[in-house]
Amino acid sequence: MIIVTIEHVPGSEVSEVIGYVKGSTVQSKNIGRDILAALKNVVGGEIKEYTEMMDAARKIAIARMVKDAENQGADAIVGFRITSSAIMSSASEIVAYGTAVKLKQSN
Repeated sequence: MIIVTIEHVPGSEVSEVIGYVKGSTVQSKNIGRDILAALKNVVGGEIKEYTEMMDAARKIAIARMVKDAENQGADAIVGFRITSSAIMSSASEIVAYGTAVKLKQSN
């Protein structure tokens, strides 16, 4: 699956716009991560446990978006974006979205 943040795939032509596709996941903190994060807050620095958790969440959301696009017969996703939002004090939602398209077949 080709995924681009721009509105076209360089070197290809869109033959059909399928439409909006998305994938999302909600991740919550756990007690182990919270203890380590509290310690990091005291001394400063990156909270690697949260960085790793959010990286995994982004991968899950993107994979779900790709599956949505594949299920609709897409060749590519253009205008790809990813966003996050706090749902509650201990949980965040990650949403990956874009426009699924079919590309013109080259001869």
